[in-house]
Amino acid sequence: MPAFNEAVHIPPVIEAVREHGVDVVVIDDGSTDETTRVSKGAGAQVIRQETNQGKGAALQRGFQYALDNFYEALITMDADGQHDPAEVALFIDTYDRTGIPVLIGNRMVDTKNMPLVRRYTNRLMSGLLGRHMRQYIPDSQNGFRLYQVDVLPMVSTEARGYAAESEILLKLDRIGIRMDSIPVQTRYQTEQSTIRPVRDSLRFLRMLFRYVR
Repeated sequence: MPAFNEAVHIPPVIEAVREHGVDVVVIDDGSTDETTRVSKGAGAQVIRQETNQGKGAALQRGFQYALDNFYEALITMDADGQHDPAEVALFIDTYDRTGIPVLIGNRMVDTKNMPLVRRYTNRLMSGLLGRHMRQYIPDSQNGFRLYQVDVLPMVSTEARGYAAESEILLKLDRIGIRMDSIPVQTRYQTEQSTIRPVRDSLRFLRMLFRYVR
């Protein structure tokens, strides 16, 4: 669970996830608030980066933790409450039933609660990504995912921010890792996203151009 200045939102997210009997690891990406303290208080293991390095770098720290501690699979999710902790069970159940090593949440089944700019940005980026992949992911920008841990050594990324999540999919596709999507809810009513559509779209395009080149 990458987190940057999420002290207000993160405790109930951690507590709700822990109800599923799983370990919670928070990567505090250089927060200047009480994210580390309240995360530990809610029962999470915390890995702190002293400076803010971006979501991609935080994910890599979490991936390395899972590898070092011999986990079979991990779930990535946002710390701000955008992802419904109850849906952790969907990922676990789907993985147990199918054995598919990478599962990505899909918010595009029902987009009525999704801000218009986010809806079009997601569709544009997913469409561009699909042109370079042999398997289409309808919500490639969704950070609510399950990874089988043995695929993680193959997905070291150059991008440090949000574009890293798309770069991960490109690398997994290139080596033929099977992926699938599962429907999840959109929760934007109270959450203030740190995503900036124009800035992050440009970073995504730079990442994609570099990858294709």
